[in-house]
Amino acid sequence: MATFKVHVQPAGREFSVADGQALLAAALDAGITLPYGCKDGTCGSCKGRVVAGRVLQGPHAAAALTPQEEAAGLALFCCASAQSDLIIEVRSGASPDLAAARRMPARIERIERPAADIAIVWLKLAAGEQLPFRAGQYVDVLLAGGARRSYSIASMPGTEGPLEFHIRHMPGGMFTDALFGATPTVKERGILRIEGPHGSFQLHEDAGGPIVLLAGGTGFAPLKSIAETIFAKGYNRDDPATGRRARPVVLYWGARTFADLYRHDLPSRWEREQPNFRYVPVLSEPGAGDGAGGGAAGEIARGPDWTGRTGLVHRAVMHDLPDLSAWQVYACGVPAMVHAARRDFIAQCGLKEENFFSDAFTSRADLPSAATL
Repeated sequence: MATFKVHVQPAGREFSVADGQALLAAALDAGITLPYGCKDGTCGSCKGRVVAGRVLQGPHAAAALTPQEEAAGLALFCCASAQSDLIIEVRSGASPDLAAARRMPARIERIERPAADIAIVWLKLAAGEQLPFRAGQYVDVLLAGGARRSYSIASMPGTEGPLEFHIRHMPGGMFTDALFGATPTVKERGILRIEGPHGSFQLHEDAGGPIVLLAGGTGFAPLKSIAETIFAKGYNRDDPATGRRARPVVLYWGARTFADLYRHDLPSRWEREQPNFRYVPVLSEPGAGDGAGGGAAGEIARGPDWTGRTGLVHRAVMHDLPDLSAWQVYACGVPAMVHAARRDFIAQCGLKEENFFSDAFTSRADLPSAATL
């Protein structure tokens, strides 16, 4: 079988790839972490430039790599294979010291159901086991027959106790039907096998400037980890000892109804307690709520009494922040939201492309069965 050499710019690293093997998989096998997210041609996080050589681009979602981008020499390295020796260019976005993924058992310590179709699951690792990860990364839950499902870690790195995950029910889903069914087989005290950490989506702690956290649905989970890391390390505060200036942070959380803002209380509390932090919830169908208004301190009216923002969540960002040239954006949610935010923020708000970091949450329905080739 033929093998090819791949030189990575600007890192100056090199690895070998077998004929027909995906470039990302070969890089990870060689201990080289390229930026990546879904690994199935949907999110676009692994997009980079082919500077020299030829690749065969595999099936992918059209929004992740447009025909115009492919004609301009871009490729999705998670599903592109080499046809010759290559020089590729990837943006800096993956730390070279990301922990290698490991497989381990985990016990389901607790399950909460803050909404009808949302479960918050806490997994406790075996005694002596640890999972070093960066805020924003995810793990795979390993299922029968080699199937796996990916879920972002909502916990803050370095904290003791079980790992937290936010899981939405996908009707017909192999794992979520077992978690949400009338007689669930995935339940408290059960054992799961997990593999991780995965993904290069992470907080860039060495940067400066303000931050937009853009969440759609359970995309709140990794952004919770990132926000709590920012607060714990004081990046949202001035540090007189070092002269570091505070990084203002604003969280936009988009959902269909108020009930879908399943942890609305938490960012509301952050807004009261954390300096230089603002929370903007946005509902696309506020009239579909339960109609109850008022509530505890910090609560926002819901249902037909909703008085907050409505529409597409990324459009709310554009309305409030028409100039994003000095900002970093961390976006998590369904691929359509992430791709629209990236396109519009760069084209209309002056966001620097290298300052858009994302993790698109893909279900089986999002995979490129009707892919471009």
